[in-house]
Amino acid sequence: MNAVTKTEAQEHFLPADPMVNMIERIAMDPSSDLDKLERMLAMKERIDGQNAMRQFADALSQARAEIPPIVKDSTVDFTSSKGRTHYKHETLAGIAKIIDPILSKNGLSYRFRTDQGQGGVKVTCIIQHRAGHVEETTLMGGADQSGNKNGFQAIGSAVTYLQRYTLKAALGLSAEVDDDAQSVTDNTPAQRQSKPAQQAAPNPEAVADQMIAAIKGAESEDRLKGIWTSDKFKADLAWLRGKAPEKAAHVEAAKDFRKQSLAQTNHDLDDEIPEFEGSLT
Repeated sequence: MNAVTKTEAQEHFLPADPMVNMIERIAMDPSSDLDKLERMLAMKERIDGQNAMRQFADALSQARAEIPPIVKDSTVDFTSSKGRTHYKHETLAGIAKIIDPILSKNGLSYRFRTDQGQGGVKVTCIIQHRAGHVEETTLMGGADQSGNKNGFQAIGSAVTYLQRYTLKAALGLSAEVDDDAQSVTDNTPAQRQSKPAQQAAPNPEAVADQMIAAIKGAESEDRLKGIWTSDKFKADLAWLRGKAPEKAAHVEAAKDFRKQSLAQTNHDLDDEIPEFEGSLT
């Protein structure tokens, strides 16, 4: 074997996992207790899962630090019996164009699972890290009956809408505030002159995004409880329930999911390493 071959072999050599070595030694011993072996395998699985969860959290944190605010790149403008509807929003393709390279660089990917039933659709956004950890965010909604859509278009529009919002909720993304819709209604000279002195009204979507980001950033159950019970958070949630109930529901769903995730992590960390009798040497 020449020097080049030796170097390549050394570069591809990975140190053995002590836990794997221990499991192998127990498995090879005919007198080993099978219950003990099963406990070791279960413990190894928990440790791997906890490591994968930490890697997922680190990768998501790094990706979010690199993702800029999402630009609203599409305009909705139509007139119905209820009047004119005019606003701007971000598209799924526009979001993907920005986040896909950043997520890929950090070992993250996403996909969607869609179900239909009870007169509506359910979309789940699945975020996965290359280490194996997976987190899911699910939202439900009825068919989008706005405009002049037929039945298929109404379902397709609802699916696309829920895909955008589950992806944003899962990653804690926010969109840039846009006042084009407001400027369309402020057409009179008096309204335009008074506009600089007016304080911009809170944007329900931006408020919900900020609340969800705070929830996802809670590193412990106590911290999550502190965020949830703070006066400002309770006031924002009450305002959101009145202005945009569906956004408030997204915030509450994010809180429940984060609480379950933190509780599961604490449960895993509380598991004790089983004691072994005798010597493994």
